[in-house]
Amino acid sequence: MKTIRYFAALLMVITGILHVLPMFKEVKDPNAFPMLGFGIVYFAIGVLLFMDKKFSQILGIIFPLIGLGVGFGVVRLKNWDTMLTIMFIIDAVVVVCCLILFLNRNKVKIES
Repeated sequence: MKTIRYFAALLMVITGILHVLPMFKEVKDPNAFPMLGFGIVYFAIGVLLFMDKKFSQILGIIFPLIGLGVGFGVVRLKNWDTMLTIMFIIDAVVVVCCLILFLNRNKVKIES
């Protein structure tokens, strides 16, 4: 479980950084400010996952799901690019990892 947690934390930190990058493009992206907010939150969740805080797994499920929903709802196909595809895949993988961690949290305590 520790490996899954570190993997999810690393992915959250990476996607947090990727969400901040549109702020530094020459052509300003209209979605840059909302993505900056998500980037900060994702980075913080990644740090919390590294620190193994109890609520980090729930945040690792909720915020990427919100990001996926907002992304599909706002961005759609008009501004779609490769970076968005990568971020969506990372979000989906993080949700799966955090679900595994959340659903197995009691099993790990019993075995320890």
